[in-house]
Amino acid sequence: MSDAINKCSAQETAACCCVDVGTVMDNTDCTASYSQVFANQQDAEQTLAALTEKARGVESDPCDISSSIKPVDGGVQLVADFTFACQAETLIFQLGLR
Repeated sequence: MSDAINKCSAQETAACCCVDVGTVMDNTDCTASYSQVFANQQDAEQTLAALTEKARGVESDPCDISSSIKPVDGGVQLVADFTFACQAETLIFQLGLR
């Protein structure tokens, strides 16, 4: 399964996916987006539940989670946005998925 979490606006190096030390976190990018096609509804729902659990473990204030699961060619597509209270939480969530 290849995850499709959108990268935050922080600049990452191609070699190690590390955040540049000079990156400024200004709370302009507090949303992590996820999109993946699964063979069936159950797999998509299990992944959403796991992602939700990870988000709840990072949040200081409630993370706003919006998601949809819809049929596509070859299965079902899960699309989810996780909007955190601050950019640091977004980054922690994204790094925790790697």
